[in-house]
Amino acid sequence: MAMSTPNLDDLRRRIDEIDDQLHDLLMARTEVVEAIAAQKRRGRLPPLRPGREAAILRRLVGRHSGKFPAAALVRMWREMLTAMVSMQTDFAVAVFVAGPGSGYWDLARDHFGSHSVMTPYRSVGQVIRAVTDGQATVGVLPLPEEDDRDPWWRLIVSEDEATPRVLARLPFGGRGNARGDGADALVIGSGALEATGDDRSLVVVETRGDISRARLFAELGSASLPCSFFASVEAGPGSRLNLLDIAGFVAGKDARLRRFADRLDATVERIVVLGSYAAPLALGAGAGWSRRA
Repeated sequence: MAMSTPNLDDLRRRIDEIDDQLHDLLMARTEVVEAIAAQKRRGRLPPLRPGREAAILRRLVGRHSGKFPAAALVRMWREMLTAMVSMQTDFAVAVFVAGPGSGYWDLARDHFGSHSVMTPYRSVGQVIRAVTDGQATVGVLPLPEEDDRDPWWRLIVSEDEATPRVLARLPFGGRGNARGDGADALVIGSGALEATGDDRSLVVVETRGDISRARLFAELGSASLPCSFFASVEAGPGSRLNLLDIAGFVAGKDARLRRFADRLDATVERIVVLGSYAAPLALGAGAGWSRRA
């Protein structure tokens, strides 16, 4: 005897049951997050953990199968993750908007959710001030360019713990339908910096005297700090700030930085880690430093 095929009403009832189960799990997740938030407040820990969020999404994409698009899965979870952070703090985003079609607003909305408080600013300095003064939790700024003569990153070259740090790179889970010319962005803020297993770190090395890009790259490689991006700007008479994008997670007291400085000897004035970001998911677009690389 042939098995009967479920009719549409049966299938729709099954969909409703699954939706209820998903909703129940979402409410259960919310209760767990509330318990975590209480412990964070007692320990004075930051509510924002971009590394943890990236690790969650990597794990889910890694186990995903079927026809449902992985990029849509990431978008759904990004909405949920930011909503859960907003339960723990007055979450707000400051976005650099140079003009129509710049794309940074769309990147910020796609990553931080359609209901997050977002404010546009016409200058990078205003974004950095908004984050520093606590008007915004995070700021979205353009990806650095090699030929920028007045780069924004020089404004956060400081060892002061109150200075914002680089926390993430956008887009993380695919570009979606964001307007603009394919621009990428960095996120700054005061969230926790932590390794995710696939990271890039931004380090500024202030050098004195003439030192070539080739030597910097060679000495970084010798110290197990492979570098793929370099930008340099004058810091003062006879000194330069060199921005380096290094593979892996690099903390401020990383022994490899000391080895690198020792090899360059007296040419190094200081080394400041500007932060790190989880390498973007490979969901179609390339995940290298820049589309311009």
